[in-house]
Amino acid sequence: MSLASRSAALVLAALALAACEDGRSTPVQQDVPAPAALNAASAGSPDSHSVSRDGVQVLRFRSEEDPSVTPDPAVCAAAGFTSNVRFGAVLYSEASNGHEGRIVNRSTRRIGTATACARITDPKFPADLRQEFYVRFNLPEGPVTARGGCTLVSNDVPTAGLVLAGCHLRVTEAPSWYSGGAVASLSVFNPRRLPGFLTGSDYTLQLYEAPRS
Repeated sequence: MSLASRSAALVLAALALAACEDGRSTPVQQDVPAPAALNAASAGSPDSHSVSRDGVQVLRFRSEEDPSVTPDPAVCAAAGFTSNVRFGAVLYSEASNGHEGRIVNRSTRRIGTATACARITDPKFPADLRQEFYVRFNLPEGPVTARGGCTLVSNDVPTAGLVLAGCHLRVTEAPSWYSGGAVASLSVFNPRRLPGFLTGSDYTLQLYEAPRS
C-alpha cells in the first residue's frame, strides 16, 4: 500500500472513530434488526409477561371516556366508598418518536376498556384536594384493579372549568403471575363538557412478578 493510500485509510478510520464518540449512528446501530434487539431484551426472562431483569412489567396507555362503554356497577360497588361519578372508557396504546419521548400518536390501537369510580366532595375542584378513586382495567395482560386517590392540580388550565389531576393508586387485583404494583396518571376531567376537551388519562402501570416456587 502506498503512503498516500495509508494516509487516506488513517483519515477514514479517524472519521469513523469520531462518529462513534460524538453519538452519531454507527454500523452496529444501523445493522441490528428490531427482532434481534427484542430477543436480547427478553433473554433470560422466565416467560413472556416480563422483559425486565428486576421483575417488573411496565405498561403505558391512554384512557378516553366513551359513551359506548357502560360503567360496570359491580366494579364501583367494590370500591370501598360510595362513588358519585362513574366513567366508562376505552384504552389506547400510544407511540413515541423514540429519541425524544414525544408522543406522536395517542391512539395507536384500541387495547381494552375500563370502569372508573370517583367520589367528588367539592364541585369547585380546588387545587390540592384529594379525591378517592377506584378503577378496573380490562387489558390484554388481563384484568387489573387499583384503588387510591387523585389529587387535583388545577381547575383553570388551559381554561376555566377544566380540571387537571394526578392519580396515585395501589394495584389490588392483577393476573396471578403478579404480586401487585402501582398506577400513576396525569388526568383530565371535563365536568362541564367544554368543547374541544376530553375526559381521560395517560397511565403508567407497574406490575411486579410473583415469587416463583
